[in-house]
Amino acid sequence: MSTNASKNDDQEIDLSQISKKIGGLFDHLATSLFKGILFIKKNILTFLVLLIVGVGLGFLLDATNKSYNHQIIVSPNFSSTDYLYSKINLINSKIKQNDTLFLKSIGIENTKNISNISISPINDIYNFVNDKSNTVNNAQNSQNFELLKLLSEDGDINKVIKDSLTSKNFSQHRINISTQGFVTKKNTLDPIMTYLNNNAFYTDYKRTYLSNTRAKIKADSIVIAQIDVLLKDFSSNAEGQKNDKLVYYNENTQLNDIIKTKTDLVAEIGYLRTQMIGLNKVILDKSSVLNIRNTKGLDNKMKLVLPILLIFGFIGWKIFIAFYQKQEVLNK
Repeated sequence: MSTNASKNDDQEIDLSQISKKIGGLFDHLATSLFKGILFIKKNILTFLVLLIVGVGLGFLLDATNKSYNHQIIVSPNFSSTDYLYSKINLINSKIKQNDTLFLKSIGIENTKNISNISISPINDIYNFVNDKSNTVNNAQNSQNFELLKLLSEDGDINKVIKDSLTSKNFSQHRINISTQGFVTKKNTLDPIMTYLNNNAFYTDYKRTYLSNTRAKIKADSIVIAQIDVLLKDFSSNAEGQKNDKLVYYNENTQLNDIIKTKTDLVAEIGYLRTQMIGLNKVILDKSSVLNIRNTKGLDNKMKLVLPILLIFGFIGWKIFIAFYQKQEVLNK
C-alpha cells in the first residue's frame, strides 16, 4: 500500500511540475507579446517612415529595372537541330562573357540590355508519332512510334519524352530571350535569325533539296498527265462498246492500280508543295512574341519586398543592440 501511495505522490508531483512549466511558458509568451506591442507602439513612427520609404523606393526600382521576355517559335529544317542548339548556346556564352563586339557583329543593337538566351523543345509527342500533314510518308510516322515505344520499355515514358535525345527530334522549338527594357523585332530578333540562317553548308543543302523537290513535282506531274491520257483513251473506247464489257474489263485489268497511282501522286505533289512553304529557311521562324513583362522572382515586386526588408532590418538591428547592451552589463 505504501509503495502505491508513493507512486501516486510522485505522479502528482510530476503533473504539478509540468503544469507549472506550461503556465510559465504561457506567461513568458504573454510577456514577450506585450513587449512586442510596446516595441511597435514606441517605434510606430519609424515603421511608418520605413514603410513609405520602402514603397517609394520599390516603385522607383520597379519602374527603372524592367525585365522582359521574348519568344520565337522555330522549326529547324534539313536535320539542323543540333546546329541550332549549338548556336544558341554560343550566343548565350557570349552574353555571359559580355562580349559586345560579337553581339554587335551579328547585328544586335543595345547589347547591354540582353541578359540571356536559351532554347527548349516544344513537347509535341502526338505529332511526332502521327504527323497528319505527312500523308505520303506514313512509314516515317510508324518508325517514330516504334522508336518511342522501344525507348520507353525500360523506363518512364515521361522521362523518355523529356530526354534531350527524344525532345530534339520534335519539329518545333522555343527560343527564349531575356532583356532589360523593350526591344523590337528589327533590332534584336531579326539579327539573331539572320545569324542562325547564315551557314554555307545548310544553305547549299537547302538549295539542293528544293531543286530536287521541284524536279520530283515536275516528274510526278508528267506521270499524272500520262495517266490522264490513258484514262481518256479508255473512257473513249468504253463509250464505243456500249455493253457490259466495261465492268469485266475494269475487274481484270490494272485500271484500279492506275487510278490509285494517280491519287498517290496528287497527294505527294500536295505534300511536297506544302513542305516547300516551310523550307525557304534553314531555321524557320514561325511566330514571335515580344516584350512580355517578367514577373518571376523579385521582378516587379520590389514595392512589396523592400518595405518588408527595411522593417525587419530595423527590428533585427534593435534586437542586436538590446542583446549587446545586456551582455555588456553582464560582463562588467
